[in-house]
Amino acid sequence: MAEAEISLTSSAAARVAAIAARQGRQPARLRLSVDGGGCAGFQYKFELADSPEADDIEVLTDGVGLLVDSISLPLVSGSVVDFVENLGGAAFQVRNPNAASNCGCGTSFSV
Repeated sequence: MAEAEISLTSSAAARVAAIAARQGRQPARLRLSVDGGGCAGFQYKFELADSPEADDIEVLTDGVGLLVDSISLPLVSGSVVDFVENLGGAAFQVRNPNAASNCGCGTSFSV
């Protein structure tokens, strides 16, 4: 799989590395998966991971891994995972070119 299919920004990688370091988890890996639900049909799920599963792809940015399973990958292919801080708070965000619409909070989408 080409790295261009999904990517993790340097800002997101730095945040994952900081969270993993606080929890004593190395190497730093963020798992992105897509579940049914949310206000728009699908929702993004983020969690730290210790190791890849058999069907995961892993993309590295600044030494931090982004893991995506084979079921979720078609729904997020071409996406960029970023970490954004603004007046409303701080959160991981997915810029997903496959999403036909997004909910207001940015955690769910439809295709």
